[in-house]
Amino acid sequence: MGEPAVPLVSTMLWTLQGSFEERLEVAAGAGFRSVQLVGEYAQWSSARLNEVKGLCRSFGLGIDTLLATPAWDSRPVSMVDPAQRENFLNDVRTAICRAQDLGAMHVFLLSGNAIPGRTREEQCDSLVEAARRAGDLAARAGLMLPLEPINSLVDRKEFFLNTCVEGIQMIRRIDHPHIRLLFDVYHEQVQAGNIIQTLKAAAPYIAAIHVADNPGRHEPGSGEIHYENVYQAIKEIGFEGAVAMEYYPRGDPLKILAQSREQFRACWAGTPTAAAANR
Repeated sequence: MGEPAVPLVSTMLWTLQGSFEERLEVAAGAGFRSVQLVGEYAQWSSARLNEVKGLCRSFGLGIDTLLATPAWDSRPVSMVDPAQRENFLNDVRTAICRAQDLGAMHVFLLSGNAIPGRTREEQCDSLVEAARRAGDLAARAGLMLPLEPINSLVDRKEFFLNTCVEGIQMIRRIDHPHIRLLFDVYHEQVQAGNIIQTLKAAAPYIAAIHVADNPGRHEPGSGEIHYENVYQAIKEIGFEGAVAMEYYPRGDPLKILAQSREQFRACWAGTPTAAAANR
């Protein structure tokens, strides 16, 4: 068997400044061929959707991932509250339709914030049921729904699902072929550390990976995470999903994103001296 193919490497547009078109231009200029969205699509008319598709074609970009629940922190769409279940599923249906329109392969899920007064087991039960029903919707569309844990120590203090260790447990309980894990390296480092061991344990369940360093959520090489080793671990587990840069660039976004993209590819090719240029 030969070397595993380099995964799709994209960037999250919300981390960049400027208009939507300007952000697409930066991503394309940095050498990316795909981008990820959060809730940008939620207010798009049919005309705007067609305009965005045209813009992406003009820049040679695809869109590989959307968020299922735009503005999830200000709307009743939590996975851990049964009373919000239908709102959540309606959002998933809309996101799946948009993903099909845009050619995206992933619609990622967020648990939502913990509910005061409810036991953790009650909230886990609700999340499992919500995920299974969403997974059935995704199966009919041929899409994957990665579930993302988010740290509660820095970024989202009320968030329910905080680590990929918990994420593995939930994916096993959900037991649905269209529900997988989104492994965010930054969030896992903030909340729990032990990234490489957890990454390897999660390998059968991971559909997507997000990348940023800690502290500050900046580009790889800016903080404490040894990304050359993390990227090697991603290669060792045979990962075939999407890897997205999701960080705040500390300088020229085009230059820094291009460096990050090349760093990943250099590590994959086994040339760490080239990959370590940012360190």
